[in-house]
Amino acid sequence: MYERILLSTDGSVASEEAERHAIDLAAAHDAALHALYVVDETVYNAYSGDEYVDEAEGPEHGLEEHGEETLADLRARASDAAVDCTTVMRHGRPSNVIVDYADEIDAGLLVLGTKRRPDEYRALLGSVTDRVLRLTDRPAVVVKTEVEG
Repeated sequence: MYERILLSTDGSVASEEAERHAIDLAAAHDAALHALYVVDETVYNAYSGDEYVDEAEGPEHGLEEHGEETLADLRARASDAAVDCTTVMRHGRPSNVIVDYADEIDAGLLVLGTKRRPDEYRALLGSVTDRVLRLTDRPAVVVKTEVEG
C-alpha cells in the first residue's frame, strides 16, 4: 500500500513514539522509510550568539549535532527491524520543509508525532504537526503522546 513513508522527527518524546510507529508501518508494508530532521532556522536566527567566538559553538551547531544523533539512532532501530531507512537533515521552517520533502520523494504517507496539549496551548502556539496537516494533501498519521502536566 505504501512505497515511501516519511517520518519527521525532532528527537523528542513525541517523536520517539512516532518513530516506533513509522518503523512498524514500514516493516508491515515493506516500504522505504525516509526520516527527516529539520534544523529550525527560526531558533538559531533569533539568537545573536554574541558569546560564541566560533560558529561551530553556536545553537545551529548544537541542533545539527542533536539531529545527527537522532537520525543515527533511528537508522539503527530501523536496521534492527530490517527496514530500509534514508535519513536526511535540512534547514528551514519545519512545516514547510516537511511538506516540500514529502513532495520531493512522493511520500505515500507522513508520520508525525505530537504532544497532547490543552486547547489553550494549541490556540496560542499551535504546533509543527498542525501546520503540516494544513499544508499537505498527502495522507498522514499523527501519533499523540501524553505529556506530564
